[in-house]
Amino acid sequence: MVRGQPRAAPEPYGRLVGATWEPGTPGLVTLPSGRTVRGRGLRGPVPPGPPPELGLYLLGRRPPRVPWESRWLFVPDFWAPRDAAPFRELLLEVRERAAAERVEVACRGGVGRTGTALACLAVLDGIAPDDAIGWVRDRYRPRAVETPVQKRFVRAFRP
Repeated sequence: MVRGQPRAAPEPYGRLVGATWEPGTPGLVTLPSGRTVRGRGLRGPVPPGPPPELGLYLLGRRPPRVPWESRWLFVPDFWAPRDAAPFRELLLEVRERAAAERVEVACRGGVGRTGTALACLAVLDGIAPDDAIGWVRDRYRPRAVETPVQKRFVRAFRP
């Protein structure tokens, strides 16, 4: 495996094109385009049901290995990404793949960094940056996007 290249998912978690999240999946957010993304915290167990096909993990240290394809971006607890450009590229991949695959975004608690990513996904999907925090709080968790630095990041995020 070349460093930085995606790992192929081992069986039985092979790519199932057209497999998206079931309605009622905990943490499920439906973007304006109809794409669905699951937000969650890694502190708890993996939710029941089918696994994601891609996970984006926003953590201050490397996440534990998972049996599905994953990406990791260094983001310390209570902070926002240091650089919007690589974060935007990851979110564009998440958004594209969420059209036909089960994709999740997660941090340790599933609130601040996950909420920040979901709000920025909403911006990529057409929600105004000034409206994205309220939008994600209404659809995901009322406390999503926890800190002033995360709020500033979302308001400054551009597609």
